[in-house]
Amino acid sequence: MKFAAIFGVFALCFGSGASAAQPAFSMAQILGYPFPATLVGDPQGHAVAYVLDERGVRTLWFAQAPEFSSKQLYESSGDDGQELSDVAISGDDARVVYVRGGDHDANWPGALQPGPDSSPVQPQMQVWSVATNGGVPILLGNGDAPVISPDGSRVAFTSGGAVMIAPIDGSRAAQRLFFDRGADSDPRWSPDGSALAFVSTRTDHSFIGIYRSEATPIEYLAPTTSQDFMPRWSPDGAHVAFMRLHGDGGPPQNPLLWNPIPWEIWVGGVRTGDARRVWSSPQTTRGSIPQSGGGPLLEWSAGNRLVFLSEQDNWPHLYAVSAYGGRARLLTPGAFMVEDTSLTPDRSAVIYSANSGSTSGDDDRRHLFRVDIAAGRVSEITSGASSEWGPVALAEGVAFDRATAQQPPLVSLLSRGERRALDGDQLPGDFPSSQLVTPREVSFRAADGWLIHGALFLPRSAGRHPGIVFVHGGPPRQMLLTWHYMDYYSNAYAANQYLASRGFIVLAVNYRLGIGYGHDYNFPPRWGPTGASEYQDVVAGARFLQRDSHVDPGRIGIWGGSYGGYLTALALARNSDIFKVGVDFHGVHDWSADIADGLSAQRKRYEQYDTRAIMRLAWRSSPDSSIATWRSPVLLIQGDDDRNVHFDQMVDLVERLRNTRVHYEQLVIPNEIHGFLRYASWLRADEATASYLEEQLH
Repeated sequence: MKFAAIFGVFALCFGSGASAAQPAFSMAQILGYPFPATLVGDPQGHAVAYVLDERGVRTLWFAQAPEFSSKQLYESSGDDGQELSDVAISGDDARVVYVRGGDHDANWPGALQPGPDSSPVQPQMQVWSVATNGGVPILLGNGDAPVISPDGSRVAFTSGGAVMIAPIDGSRAAQRLFFDRGADSDPRWSPDGSALAFVSTRTDHSFIGIYRSEATPIEYLAPTTSQDFMPRWSPDGAHVAFMRLHGDGGPPQNPLLWNPIPWEIWVGGVRTGDARRVWSSPQTTRGSIPQSGGGPLLEWSAGNRLVFLSEQDNWPHLYAVSAYGGRARLLTPGAFMVEDTSLTPDRSAVIYSANSGSTSGDDDRRHLFRVDIAAGRVSEITSGASSEWGPVALAEGVAFDRATAQQPPLVSLLSRGERRALDGDQLPGDFPSSQLVTPREVSFRAADGWLIHGALFLPRSAGRHPGIVFVHGGPPRQMLLTWHYMDYYSNAYAANQYLASRGFIVLAVNYRLGIGYGHDYNFPPRWGPTGASEYQDVVAGARFLQRDSHVDPGRIGIWGGSYGGYLTALALARNSDIFKVGVDFHGVHDWSADIADGLSAQRKRYEQYDTRAIMRLAWRSSPDSSIATWRSPVLLIQGDDDRNVHFDQMVDLVERLRNTRVHYEQLVIPNEIHGFLRYASWLRADEATASYLEEQLH
């Protein structure tokens, strides 16, 4: 869908002496924490399940009220690089279903990757089921996106664009549930389990389908040329709400601009097949379908109210509108972004995370809040110098992930006024919490006057230090004053802490294009391939470091991944006078190569924009176009199975650097993807990064 990609990139990461003292901890120690993922609850709010990834070993855990004592249900066979995702708990809490394998970060939905551990056996994306009282996991079939029927007996999932069905205990082989001419996704059981809503994608349009039985034709809700998606059942099962985007037709739009993407909320009757529009977005860029943070949201709450997310007032906020139509009501006013959400089991309230709170610096953290949907009352759940995210609303309390500047993310439970970590005993004994620093919130002005935000890591040793600018990827991301909620950036935070322990002053720059500071900050003019305006923020970060009396202004380096890799390469190409060394993780180096793919559809039509001008601007916004002024050494790192930034971007740059005799080193990891799936890959890359920066700047 067109909200899922813009040019494909949003899919698209000492002292002053001659040598430094030995670090108090190793990179292996600080990367060796168990990272929690996929925290989910059961329908009644009586149990949770979650995944831990510790040094590449992925485990599945389950905890049930009232004790919420965690038990392990599954453990992978070492650092095999196979993700565990799409976890779901049956209504009776008897079984947990999950997906093993695949690449959920790829721009290619459902893509299978070769084993990043170079296994000669190709892994599959598979749906598994395991009993919560113990036992061996059971394979239900190859596929993705499992949903458990309300009675807990069946599991529907997708495989190759078809919806499959299997008994949850695996007693029979999975079968195709029905035939549909589209590529089917997002299956949703009706409350009584008698019907299944799904999205039927037909290339340039999509329908909401309702399947009941082999003897009943599939019903499509108000089919049009639009793209319909996100079906959500009403509690009584009589209606389905869904989102609608306009079709892809019409005159071509200038790809150099942020063009509005209007959207609507519709409600359809599952027996009649008709539908009505209950809300329409403003025809503005701010009113466009949300693309940042948690993306679009639609929930059917109590009192026949629909809760959704919109950025129409410049901030991602929750709104409520009657399922019968009318004016939408803002639920979460304020200058902050709503990110993760969880509807309470009784559907009366939403628990959400936001970069807001009463502690200084909270715009660079996350805390939890609760809003009563009917009354609009907001109450604070967590506060302080920590971050909390990924809430799961329970019948009594809430489960979530929590981190501080020194403590990596832990799965936590807050109930009856008491908070405890469910996985606190999993943190390794040699994890160096006491040796980590607390980043400081800073801000500075770019050359064009934009106020830019950042997090500053100061080493504990005295004297003048080399400085490092870190640039995140995404670019719709925000680095925090605590450990991060995404594994990629949690590892980056760990690497920056390690660099600080080695005597570097590190500035993580939250440049424009990032989230957390409003829609307009997230969608600036002349970005990336249309002018690289955000590069000014990187230079401003380096100037900020150079003005610091504790920084040696002649020893400034830079590193980053994905979009941060692009900005790293741009810094070295344009300003080797400032940036003396860089480490570029899987960065884009020639925008014109990527944009050529996006313009191919336009070339089939008579109506066209000036594609040569577009390509010229994209080229001039690329590091490759400034290769003649690139002087600083660089370490290039990438997996050659990258699905977000094609590997040929690195291949091409290496030859350009070779021709201009710029010193470079390269670390190529066979079979790895964009966000490395193996701990061994992260450890190798981060150790190489730290060693290279230390070698060049000390």
